[in-house]
Amino acid sequence: MGKRIQGWEWRVAGWAARHPGFVAAPAALTAGVAHFGPVTTGGVMAGAVAAGVGWYRGHPDSWSRIAAPRLRAVRRRWLSRTYLGPWWGRVTEACNLVTVHRTTGAVNVPRIVRVRSHSPSTETVYVRLLLGQTPKQWEEAAEALAVALRAERIGIERVRPQVIALIVQRSEPFTQVIIPPDIPAEADSASLANVYLGETEHGGDWYAPLIGQHWLIAGATGSGKNSVTWMALRACAPLIRDGLVRLHVINPKGTELNALRPVSYRYAETDKDIVEVMTSFWETMQERKRTLAEQGRRTFEMSRETPLELLVIDELGAVTGYGDRSLTRGAQAVLPLILSQARALGGSVIGALQEPTKDVIPQRDLFSLRVCLRATTAGHPDMVLGDDMRRRGALADEIPNAPESAGIGFVVKQRSRTPLRVRAAYCDDADIADLVRVAGWPHTELVSAG
Repeated sequence: MGKRIQGWEWRVAGWAARHPGFVAAPAALTAGVAHFGPVTTGGVMAGAVAAGVGWYRGHPDSWSRIAAPRLRAVRRRWLSRTYLGPWWGRVTEACNLVTVHRTTGAVNVPRIVRVRSHSPSTETVYVRLLLGQTPKQWEEAAEALAVALRAERIGIERVRPQVIALIVQRSEPFTQVIIPPDIPAEADSASLANVYLGETEHGGDWYAPLIGQHWLIAGATGSGKNSVTWMALRACAPLIRDGLVRLHVINPKGTELNALRPVSYRYAETDKDIVEVMTSFWETMQERKRTLAEQGRRTFEMSRETPLELLVIDELGAVTGYGDRSLTRGAQAVLPLILSQARALGGSVIGALQEPTKDVIPQRDLFSLRVCLRATTAGHPDMVLGDDMRRRGALADEIPNAPESAGIGFVVKQRSRTPLRVRAAYCDDADIADLVRVAGWPHTELVSAG
């Protein structure tokens, strides 16, 4: 004899308990009409609507931050068929994400816990996994889910045991160029522990720590790699001016970063000078190590006596993989040492490159923050961000090769190890000139390796 299925009335009661608003709202409306009368109740509701309209018209920023995400979530959860029971059941069954009870034959469908919509283009759907399911099964079905839900991309995030989040991107979240904020006027206002770089796909700001970190920015030609670099340098501008940050620039192409020559402590374009700058940078780290040991300190503190040494390398592949053999040997001799030891000594590296293979940059795993902008092959997201990142939603190779897509890419959220779509702010020539003006070096001890 087969096992009996739970009665429909119990299933309805359980659904109502999980969604109390559908019971409380009609009950409150009925009680209001019964107690105060339809006129008074209607007046209160009209007043609430008028207040909402006034809020929307009078203070759109707070409306977009507080009210709009909740209203969008309600609309997408309950007013469109996408996540309603029958359609959701067909979607998950078509993607082989359901289980069948071996005794009763009942089909078990993963339950949607809640839906959040922090931006008009992207929503987050929290799903409770069925017994026996793993997040990896959903990662493998992400492409099929995207087709079934009519989405451009679906990323999978592990939230907690038995709960995952589907990041459903329905359209391009970045349709406008992001304007960089003003450069801090004073060094005290600049924080390298939280550098503003742009925006995330959820409508929030994209921040990243610079001090104590190394950044690797990978992307094809025209993907906007230097947008990330310029934003970091804008945050450093008053610190460079006050001698708290010393800038070491390696610019093999001699084009995009040549505006930094006046504010660089060391600057190099030729092969010989590039090796000299990198070697000098490592020697500075060695001196810093001895200083910290003499002072009995284990951690670096930024000061004028011990400034942050920032090494910026444009076209890293030209230094480590494509250059003359003497350049490659010289760079490969010191770069691993810098990347493995400089973070604790007050040294940070920002490197940009087009081809992130091991042959070009063997030390890519030593970079603590990695950004993958538009890529030319499907293998590049995993090379830059880590194994299986493309399967989990980092579709950097599908970013359009168009000027309006410059600066769009992916980073990995540190806690959940989930790809996050981001866009860096765009710095034009005027913004770069403003950076150089603010960072104007006050001393006369500039060193040019060129």
